[in-house]
Amino acid sequence: MNLIHYTPWALHRDLVNDVSRYLERGSGDDSNSATADWAPPVDIEEYPDRFVIFADIPGVDPDSIDVTLDDGVLTLSGSRQAAVEPANVERRRRERAAGRFHRRFTLPDTADAEAVTASGRLGVLEVQIPKRAQAQPRRIAVTQ
Repeated sequence: MNLIHYTPWALHRDLVNDVSRYLERGSGDDSNSATADWAPPVDIEEYPDRFVIFADIPGVDPDSIDVTLDDGVLTLSGSRQAAVEPANVERRRRERAAGRFHRRFTLPDTADAEAVTASGRLGVLEVQIPKRAQAQPRRIAVTQ
């Protein structure tokens, strides 16, 4: 006997997700530029001595990524080329965006703008933002 998994709301959920993705692309979010076709998802981590931003950018050449820092705003931008498609494809579903991407992050005052580094590996851009030495917590000994 075969069991069939029935999900009556699957079509509705897919429609809501598609509409949400469409609205997010054109939402005018401050982290995106008006010229951006997509925005890479990011993870941001804070450690006692640094901040780290991980951006998923598979298929993007690390040499074509621009990482700039101006007035405390870190900007990640670049582009991913659309795949060349054969002419005999009968059906197609696209979920991977192509074109320009753009993300902006306002750095806190504790960030050391002079020591920011970026590296790309396995489709992930990693941006290391050290904290200034004076901004790190310091233990003060209590004397008698």
